[in-house]
Amino acid sequence: MRVAVLSPELELTLEDRDRPDPGPDDVLVRMRSIGICGSDVHYYEHGRIGDYVVDSPLILGHESAGEVVAVGENVDDGRVGERVTLEPGVPCRRCEHCARGEYNLCADVTFMATPPDDGAFAEYVAWPADFAYTLPDNVSMDEGALVEPLSVGIHVARRADIDVGDSVLVTGSGPIGLLVMEAVRAAGATDVIVSDVVPEKLALAEERGADLTVDVTEHDLQTAVTEATDGRGVDVVVEASGAPPAVQGAFDAVQRGGSVVLVGLAPDGEVPLDTNEIIDNELDVFGSFRYRNTYPAALDLLADGAVDVEGIIDFDAAIDDVDAAFQRAQEPETVKGMIRLDSE
Repeated sequence: MRVAVLSPELELTLEDRDRPDPGPDDVLVRMRSIGICGSDVHYYEHGRIGDYVVDSPLILGHESAGEVVAVGENVDDGRVGERVTLEPGVPCRRCEHCARGEYNLCADVTFMATPPDDGAFAEYVAWPADFAYTLPDNVSMDEGALVEPLSVGIHVARRADIDVGDSVLVTGSGPIGLLVMEAVRAAGATDVIVSDVVPEKLALAEERGADLTVDVTEHDLQTAVTEATDGRGVDVVVEASGAPPAVQGAFDAVQRGGSVVLVGLAPDGEVPLDTNEIIDNELDVFGSFRYRNTYPAALDLLADGAVDVEGIIDFDAAIDDVDAAFQRAQEPETVKGMIRLDSE
C-alpha cells in the first residue's frame, strides 16, 4: 500500500509498505478522506511540536474517514462495509484519568501522527474497533474526517459551559476557530465575534454567520468588543490562534466573572499574563486539550444538518500530490485541504 511519510530531514514522500493486518479487536479501514491539520503542517515545516520530535519516519494525518474492509477475530464481521470515522487518540484504558472518563488526559495515549505513532495518510489503517464510529448515511466521507476538528470545538464549548444566549469571542478563524463557532452556536450562543489577521479568513467567518469580524491589524480588538457588547465584554473568549497578543487580549475582552478557554498553542508555550486582573475579575480560565466523548455528538450534529464542516474546505488533492498539497496548506489564506483516495 502507499503511505505518505515525513522523514527526519522533513521530506514528504510516498512509500510502499505492507498492508497491515487487523489485531483481534481492530478494524482494517480503507482510507477515503484525510484532512491536513495545522499540526501536520507544523511537523512538515519544523519537524517538532514541543517535546514531540520527528526523529524517525512518520506517517502524518489524524483527521480520517474510510470503509471497513476486514475485522479482527473479536469484532463482529457485520462491520465490514461500514463507512467510519476514526477517533485518532486511543488511551490506555487503565489509568485514573481513563477510569474517570477523562481519557484525553491519559499520559499513555496512542495518538495518530504524533511521534512516534503513525497516522492516516495511508491507503489502509488498522485501528481499535471501538474508536471507529459508523457514519450516518447522509454524512459524507469529508464530513466524517472533519469530525476530528469539530470535536475540538465541541470540547471547547463543554469546557466553557456555553449556555443559551451567551456571547462569545473566538480569536483565530482557522479550522479550529471556525468549527468552534459552529459548536458554540449549536450549544446556544447567540452573539459570536471572530477576530484574525487574514482578511480572507475573516470573510469566510462572516459568510458562515459570525455576527462581527475584527481584523486586528486594523482595529483594536478590545474597543471593537466593548462597542459590540455595550461596554460589558463577552461572556466567553475562546483563544484559538495561539498568538501571544491574542492570548493576552482575551482577558481584556471578557466581562467580569466570564470565562476564557485556551485551545490555540502558543509558539513558545509561555505568555505573560496579569494574574491580578484574573483574580480581581474572578475569571474562569480553562485549558482545552483535544476532546473526549465527542464523536457521537459530532455525528449527531452532522446528521441533523446543525453544523457545517465541509464549508471550510479550500481544496482537495490525491495522495500522489501530497507534498504539493502541504505546500498549498502553508498559504495564509488556506483554511483546510483534504487528501482523497479513490475507490478501488
